[in-house]
Amino acid sequence: MDALSSSFITTNSLNLLRRPQLNPPTSPPLLLNVSSIRTEDRPQTQTTTRRTTSRPNNNNNKSSSPPPPPSKTTTTTKVRPSNVPTKSTPPTLEAATWLNLPTTLCNSLDGVINNFIDTPLRPSVDPKHVLSDNFFPVEELPPTECPDIEGELPPCLDGAYIRNGPNPQHIPRGPHHLFDGDGMLHSLRISRGRATLCSRYVRTYKYTLEQEAGHPVLPNVFSGFNGFAGIARGAVTAARVLTGQFDPRGGVGLANTSLAFLGDRLFALGESDLPYVVRLSPEDGDITTIGRCDFDGRLSFGMTAHPKKDPETGEMFAFRYGPVPPFLTYFTLDSKGEKRPDVPIFSMRQPSFLHDFAITKKYALFCDIQLGMSPMDMIIGGGSPVGSDPAKVPRIGVLPRYATDESQMRWFDVPGFNMMHSINAWDDDDDTIVLIAPNILMIEHALERMDLVHCSVERVKIDLKSGTVSRTPLSERNLDFGVINPDYLTKRNRYAYMGLGDPMPMMSGVVKLDLEQGKAVATRVYGPGCYGGEPFFVPQGTIDSTEEDDGYVVSYVHDEVKGESSFVVMDAKSSGLDVVATVKLPRRVPYGFHGLFVSEDELRKQRPPVL
Repeated sequence: MDALSSSFITTNSLNLLRRPQLNPPTSPPLLLNVSSIRTEDRPQTQTTTRRTTSRPNNNNNKSSSPPPPPSKTTTTTKVRPSNVPTKSTPPTLEAATWLNLPTTLCNSLDGVINNFIDTPLRPSVDPKHVLSDNFFPVEELPPTECPDIEGELPPCLDGAYIRNGPNPQHIPRGPHHLFDGDGMLHSLRISRGRATLCSRYVRTYKYTLEQEAGHPVLPNVFSGFNGFAGIARGAVTAARVLTGQFDPRGGVGLANTSLAFLGDRLFALGESDLPYVVRLSPEDGDITTIGRCDFDGRLSFGMTAHPKKDPETGEMFAFRYGPVPPFLTYFTLDSKGEKRPDVPIFSMRQPSFLHDFAITKKYALFCDIQLGMSPMDMIIGGGSPVGSDPAKVPRIGVLPRYATDESQMRWFDVPGFNMMHSINAWDDDDDTIVLIAPNILMIEHALERMDLVHCSVERVKIDLKSGTVSRTPLSERNLDFGVINPDYLTKRNRYAYMGLGDPMPMMSGVVKLDLEQGKAVATRVYGPGCYGGEPFFVPQGTIDSTEEDDGYVVSYVHDEVKGESSFVVMDAKSSGLDVVATVKLPRRVPYGFHGLFVSEDELRKQRPPVL
């Protein structure tokens, strides 16, 4: 979720690479000894009260690192390095590189910045606050069977449910935003009523670099470039590039946001970088990172973490955004994963935070919201590199989905409409488009005070003939992270399954929303002290299942009272989203972002790993 600022870092770092480097990075060895610095079985703290995002005592706390977890062990695992499925692989540093003088100097400067230059940390970037309770990171977990299952897992769940999310491998030494953690995939492999949990890091270039160093190397994008300390960190990063400690061609992304399956490959996504190909073994459920994918050299920079896959054609539609023109670029991929040419959108007049978009059978829809890049606020005010602009009028851009240029792009002003996530969109007739999406009512809190964010689901109608836009609220409850039956993407549908924010980004339950009636028709609250994340809908997939809501809603749920996590399966058609199965997990799963269900057939069709 950090494409604006990380693209800026990468662009400027690549300019530095044109100068001679003192110590060019070396190639990785065939095998790496990976030693974890921290493991733990319990969250740092357990509480019976709801987590809030305002702790007054933290505002003046100079320390940037939370206390260590209750227990520590050290494990060693041999893994193969991630091979990038492209024509060239950005080199990785050997451990000996970290002993040279430039590295020691840069590390010392980092310490000075963290301890003496940083201003008192705001709660939104104070690790003691951000990484509290079930947000505290966990160690990797090899495939581990889950013998404790209540009820029966439906046959349509044979496959794997995978959820992505931030999980920093090192305790931050400076400011840290929730969005800054390394990507970790938590997968539940289900086969014939049995379940196996596996948690693995996405081995990005940044992860591997910092794993070898044994400590954080690159500044956190959302929190590390604020005020004078941010300028100093930028200078240290430039020095690392010039002295060969960091090669920006390897990317700075975290791959911590979502997943996609296309062309028999599974991708871990984060919009600040290229997608990372990962592979989930259908035999034992283990997850392996294959490497960055540039689609045979056709994708140069990042890609949205929310691409859209047409369930009928198998095509995928995506975009990227950044801080330099064109601020928005649209592109498509065929069902085999072959990327088509870019469509630059120069009518996007300034960099905007486009986290998600929507497609219909005929169009692609882009929401230019009141979040954008604000470098002066970042430098002078010490704020986030992404900030709100209350004077800006949000717009929706409509482009034919197979456009080869932006000549047919049309923009419609939609005052007060700030979409972070879309639910669905469809063509109502030849001249009308319907978009269903939550609207963030207080966009200024989206990054700094997520507990104050309230999302109201709306139906937005765009009349292409008259040029008018009408909006209808469908729910006043705080609902986000909505999903539908994936077979209905781009088509008129009736039901959406929404996370109930209580407060954001924690979800206290799931609400089934009737989009035609504009009301909730079923609700499942997890219980006191229990919170989940984004729900996911899995169709029943049988010949007899003809209704849109024939299927199951699944989610990881954490009990903060007991300190235990579970995988909950709900009957999507029932009047109360009845729980039909619960898998008690062998250890807790931290709160995260977006997930994906990969069917048994898709798992078996995955391409073999590239070694």
